[in-house]
Amino acid sequence: MQKITAAITAVGGYVPEYRLTNAILETMIDTNDEWIKTRTGVEERRILKDEGLATSDMCVPAVLELCKKRGILPEEIDCMIVATVTADMAFPATANIVCDKIGAANAWGFDLSAACSGFLFALTTGSSLIESGRYKKVVIVGADKMSAIVDYTDRTTCILFGDGAGAVLLEPSADDNGVKDSLLKSDGSGRKYLYQKAGGSLKPASIETVKAKEHFIFQDGQPVFKAAVKGMADAAYDLLQRNNLTGDDIAWLVPHQANKRIIDATANRMGLSLDKVMLNIQRYGNTTAATIPLCLWDFENKLKKGDSIVLAAFGGGYTWGATLVKWAYDTDSANTPA
Repeated sequence: MQKITAAITAVGGYVPEYRLTNAILETMIDTNDEWIKTRTGVEERRILKDEGLATSDMCVPAVLELCKKRGILPEEIDCMIVATVTADMAFPATANIVCDKIGAANAWGFDLSAACSGFLFALTTGSSLIESGRYKKVVIVGADKMSAIVDYTDRTTCILFGDGAGAVLLEPSADDNGVKDSLLKSDGSGRKYLYQKAGGSLKPASIETVKAKEHFIFQDGQPVFKAAVKGMADAAYDLLQRNNLTGDDIAWLVPHQANKRIIDATANRMGLSLDKVMLNIQRYGNTTAATIPLCLWDFENKLKKGDSIVLAAFGGGYTWGATLVKWAYDTDSANTPA
């Protein structure tokens, strides 16, 4: 029996309309456009500003776009996995809320929390469900409303993050295209350098935690930067080595959009020229779990059936990894799978 491969057969995305530019940030904190661009590559980021809107409200249009492209109804979705650290609420899962909002009445789902590596972890999990033969249509969403946990008086973090959602559809493919391999890592000792101090069972919300601003992102920039450069670059390189590939075999690197210097280091470690690197950090900033699927969304028309691409990420806590994908369709073929 031929092995079932999980192939990406459609992509959807959503970013809010409001643009928080570097020029606007200059009026809010002690910073400037040149400083931000030089150190991060970010020029603007999208923010979900309207009251009463949450992460699920960005997932919904991304998934509906994906369904429209593929020509399927939400009722055909078997499972939905939402990678996020900014769930609508502690429970129920944001995935369940999204399914309800789009009418995916036949899907089961859950949230996956792995910070900026969340999409890769969810993609590998969803691929396993397809490969098992039990499920035919699994939707993987990476989405975060980072503005909900960013302190806009902290210039070390507020310049980095934006809001957005990206989604892919996984379906079985009997040919050589699809998710080929993943190299995923985690190290909980990194939690002291990048985390949200309060709001969990260790330190429940209280008047004191709110006053101390402990529900916002905390990041110790230097150790995180060093770990991200090494982790993301090494994972991508080791993935190539494990599959007997070189940079010449790779059509695109799809990196987590955390910092342009980290992205450049990863491409260099893989032996890739920068014209083979997907980059949209300048427009969206770091949308955490959404960055990789948003890159696929932005660059979909440049991807060709059979292209070998590497997805790579590094996240807080720490989590990191890389995934090798052989692209399953040409954009102009109306998302017909392999």
